[in-house]
Amino acid sequence: MTWIHKQFGDTFVLGKRFPVQFDLLAETIFPLCRSQKLALQIRQDMWRLLQNVRGLLPAVEVTGRETGMYVRAGGQLTCSVHVRSAQMKLQNMLENPAYRQRWINYAVLKRGVLL
Repeated sequence: MTWIHKQFGDTFVLGKRFPVQFDLLAETIFPLCRSQKLALQIRQDMWRLLQNVRGLLPAVEVTGRETGMYVRAGGQLTCSVHVRSAQMKLQNMLENPAYRQRWINYAVLKRGVLL
């Protein structure tokens, strides 16, 4: 199954299945940057972190707002899994300063580049 990319107005969605469903969900806010680049980096690290969670169909949703980028990461669970543990791991990853800085550096707005 390949990754599906969709743009809906100010929202960029990256997932394994559409429509996306967030049985497992972690949220955060980033400074303004390129939504697609940010989603790709988060997806890459989320996939590494949660690759052993059986039945996870990962998804990342990035919505551009005036105050920054609102991120929802997680996905649909097709098997019984300990959601709280996976959710805590994912939230910790989203709040990790080293990850955040790397993602922001990759997705930073450059002159003349649209979100």
